[in-house]
Amino acid sequence: MCVRCRHITDTPMVVAEIDSATGPGFNVYCCPECARYYFAHPEGRSDWPGSEDGAL
Repeated sequence: MCVRCRHITDTPMVVAEIDSATGPGFNVYCCPECARYYFAHPEGRSDWPGSEDGAL
């Protein structure tokens, strides 16, 4: 499922890898349509998933 638009995709792209201190971490995915949003801003944004203001 795409973390931005919440649609199910057959071709997910990894946006982030979330590490966990207790147990396994997990990957955050986006669909190809939303990939431009994430990869156009490599410096990061406060509203990205996993940030203080973002939500998964």
